[in-house]
Amino acid sequence: LCVVLSVFSLSGCQITEEGCSSLSSVLSSQSSGLRDLDLSNNNLQDSGVKLLSVGLKSPQCCSSLSSVLSSQSSGLRDLDLSNNDLKDSGVKLLSVGLKSPHCELESLSLSGCLISKEGCSSLVSALRSNPSHLRELDLSYNHPGDSGVKLLSAGLKDPDWRLDTLRYGEAYSCELELDTNTVNRFLKLSDNNRKVTHVREDQSHPDHPDRFDHWPQLLCRTGLTGRCYWEVEWRGVVDMSVSYRGIRRKGNRKDCRFGRNDQSWSLFCSDGGYSVCHNNIRTSISSSSVSNRVAVYVDRPAGTLSFYRVSSDSLIHLHTFNTTFTGPLYPGFGFRILWSGSSVSLC
Repeated sequence: LCVVLSVFSLSGCQITEEGCSSLSSVLSSQSSGLRDLDLSNNNLQDSGVKLLSVGLKSPQCCSSLSSVLSSQSSGLRDLDLSNNDLKDSGVKLLSVGLKSPHCELESLSLSGCLISKEGCSSLVSALRSNPSHLRELDLSYNHPGDSGVKLLSAGLKDPDWRLDTLRYGEAYSCELELDTNTVNRFLKLSDNNRKVTHVREDQSHPDHPDRFDHWPQLLCRTGLTGRCYWEVEWRGVVDMSVSYRGIRRKGNRKDCRFGRNDQSWSLFCSDGGYSVCHNNIRTSISSSSVSNRVAVYVDRPAGTLSFYRVSSDSLIHLHTFNTTFTGPLYPGFGFRILWSGSSVSLC
């Protein structure tokens, strides 16, 4: 008995690069009848997509991901790339194919792909060049900003555009709440506990077993178990961190500091640049400029923690940690003992 699959859903199956290699072999098979393949919610990464593309380029395959959007013989009408880390750079590449007059894509889902205003601008440019086919665009769980939404919403009113359904909003943004029981005594809270400033004066916080008693650090109250995004403004020299609840709080040992242990991951921010640290391994980050606003995106089920600098409503990627998280994650902030005056404000 020979079974020929035409529809195959592998959404959320923890497929990695190794699985893509096997799929590539299937896609290039002469007997392949596959017409619909769902790989959303997986950790493919660029290396996995590259392997898939080898199979997709085969003449026996139903479509080629790399050229299908601009291929004259393309039959692709529905493309779902949700919950992949495409970012604006990936959308820009995708938009090259969308511009082609041969592209007849009717439905495109880019939900949860970390797209900002710049990515929306690329999509608008593509749709202006080829407005006759795309009817449904899903940009939910992204960060297009007001300008990005206005650009796309204008297309809904354009008689030349066929687009009639645009989804956006409901980003994975979360409202952080500082845990006052963890705040070091040389940290001052203000603005309804939305701002933390490192000061020289003892703030006389009451004793508590959860309090950091030496290093000027604090955690947020709620542990994160799913996907979450937040932005923070900083001044001076600070650490933007994510930590397990079990991080050591007492004493002046260096492994109590964010990033200096296997319990926490940290982005160090200063006017001189950025670096990341985990398990006491520090890595410098090359960046063309420094912004006093950073964004953090955690996808705990997928095991990713990403840091970005925010510039004019655009997200510029700084670093991504890939790991297997074993418990709830708590946002945290740390300061250098000798750098009083540094501050963090929740956005």
